[in-house]
Amino acid sequence: MDDAQDEIRDISEVPAVELINTVAVHLMSAAAVKLGLGDTEDAAADIDLDEARKIITSLAGLVTAAAPEISDSHARPLRDGLRSLQLAFREASAIPDAPGAGPGEKFTGSVV
Repeated sequence: MDDAQDEIRDISEVPAVELINTVAVHLMSAAAVKLGLGDTEDAAADIDLDEARKIITSLAGLVTAAAPEISDSHARPLRDGLRSLQLAFREASAIPDAPGAGPGEKFTGSVV
């Protein structure tokens, strides 16, 4: 039991930038799966654009709010990943949103 407790990292010791990056990466991964971009043979079966929209919008809010608080070296890859997901969403949509109305674009501006 002591070994397991030694391996558990106390949340108070985790730097904010690490928490933000970890959460953002999890959101990016979830959005990619919902866009059918998973690495499984039946990835298309996981497509759920409604869920992807919610996740991407939440990610955009996090990235936009966190960017001034974390260094550009941390914020830039998050912004790039977010933009890639927004563009993938637009491509996956049968009827694309108007410019500026896509997921997260109220936070990031239009990605078109």
